[in-house]
Amino acid sequence: MSAVNFNMRLEAELKEQVTPILEDYGLTMPQAFKLFLNQIVKTKAIPLSFDYAREPALTPKAAAKLLQSLKEIENGEYTEYETVEEAIKAMSEEAHG
Repeated sequence: MSAVNFNMRLEAELKEQVTPILEDYGLTMPQAFKLFLNQIVKTKAIPLSFDYAREPALTPKAAAKLLQSLKEIENGEYTEYETVEEAIKAMSEEAHG
C-alpha cells in the first residue's frame, strides 16, 4: 500500500491542548488522526460522541495500557498460566525484578 503526505493547519493553542492528552494515550498527533480515519472507513460513520463524560471510566494512561495489552494479545505476545497463583507470582516477580 502506498503512502501519501497530508498536511493540516490548526490553531497552535488547540495543538498545545491536545498533545498532552494524546501522549497520555501513548499516541502522536499523526497516529491519532490515522486511527480516526481508519475508524471512519471501518464504520462508515464519523466516530464522535457529543455526550460529555463527566468522569471517565479509565484514565488516559490506563486506557493506553489496556490498548497496548490488547495489541500484544492479538500478536500472541502473552504468557498463559495454569493457576491464578502462578500468575500472581509472575506479576510479583516482574514488579520486583
